[in-house]
Amino acid sequence: DCLLSRGLGDVYKRQVLAGIGAAQAQEAPVTANAPAPGTDIVIELGVGPLARPNFEGANKYEVVASPTIRVHYLNIPGLIEFGGGLDSGLSIGPSFGYVGERKASDAPQLSGLRDLDATYELGLRLGYGWDLSAAYGAEVYGEARYAFNEAEGFVGGFGANAIFRPTELLTLKLGPNATLASSDYAETYFSVSPEESLATGGRLEAYEASGGFKTVGLRAESRFEVRPTWFLNGEFGYDRLVGDAADSPIVEAGSRDQLYFGIGISKTFSLDLF
Repeated sequence: DCLLSRGLGDVYKRQVLAGIGAAQAQEAPVTANAPAPGTDIVIELGVGPLARPNFEGANKYEVVASPTIRVHYLNIPGLIEFGGGLDSGLSIGPSFGYVGERKASDAPQLSGLRDLDATYELGLRLGYGWDLSAAYGAEVYGEARYAFNEAEGFVGGFGANAIFRPTELLTLKLGPNATLASSDYAETYFSVSPEESLATGGRLEAYEASGGFKTVGLRAESRFEVRPTWFLNGEFGYDRLVGDAADSPIVEAGSRDQLYFGIGISKTFSLDLF
């Protein structure tokens, strides 16, 4: 399953990651995640506050509403069935991203730069998990998305988590992650044109960013079952901007270190669609 976050390392985003759980054969053993007979989709929806930098490379923070979307189980009769089984094996699902507008009025270091419209991202997320025991597990994941509107190009990321379940109601995850961006995408958010440099009075030098690794970091997640179908979720992350993104005059005027913290409550819904 995938938690909505600022993305895999993209802390400035209002990013939706809708994941589909581990694929299981129909004869897989029944578990606590198994859907009731006749269920076609089990979806989890929630919301909570998220503290994050007000743009990537900023040194000031804002609090925004952050939605949670998880797809635990999906059954299209006669075509495909995913999820609803053990928390191990292959997972696959869509990945959506959204980067809000960036305005020169958002921070002093942006003064003189052109305003940026919102960017939308659409792609795919893949993961694989192992249940090492009842209390311990591990997972690896990766994703790729195409960006359009203000920024164009590709973004993605990958990471791994150690999983610890101290009780049946609590799950903890901790692991490293990294993100990447294509040159077209990086240019939109980290380049400074000669005209913009002039508009800043030379405060920001002209700069052309290229693609590659964008951030490396660490993420921690917690998930507690308050009662059946209700969950309390938490996440904390640290990202370090690297490569051309880190060398951008925009980031040098702000911070390469990006922190975020969020909490939220969510509920699962079981639906019979077919």
